[in-house]
Amino acid sequence: MMSEGSNVEERIAQLQARFDDAELNGDRETLRELIAGDFLSIGPKGFVLDKEEWISRHDRFTYRALSTSDMDIRVYEGMAIVRDIQRNKADYDDSHIEVNTRVSQVWIQQQGHWQLAAIQFSPLAEVPRRNQKHPSPIENDRKAS
Repeated sequence: MMSEGSNVEERIAQLQARFDDAELNGDRETLRELIAGDFLSIGPKGFVLDKEEWISRHDRFTYRALSTSDMDIRVYEGMAIVRDIQRNKADYDDSHIEVNTRVSQVWIQQQGHWQLAAIQFSPLAEVPRRNQKHPSPIENDRKAS
């Protein structure tokens, strides 16, 4: 028997997959449905986009590939937080970009419907090559001094 929490987790995972598919395909209608009116996104370099800016970025931004892994869903009363790793390849205007980020998404339930209220992207640390020491933040601070 499934608990109510696991049912919500399943629902959020389905919504997240639907959102990712809408992003990949530039499906503005589905994005408008899934994104809350007061949505905000914080990009990997700190820029902020509201709902309309997020959706209209598809005028200049097109995914060529988008994959997620390591999904973790935490359910709270009327809210769920999804954390995962996103790897994508995209075109922005005439530039080809590849982005690997850790993503946090906040889904809220209002009037019986779940919508995405927030996304924050954090650059994913690069894995050091074999035999290459990965410097600690303390070592980086010492080098900067």
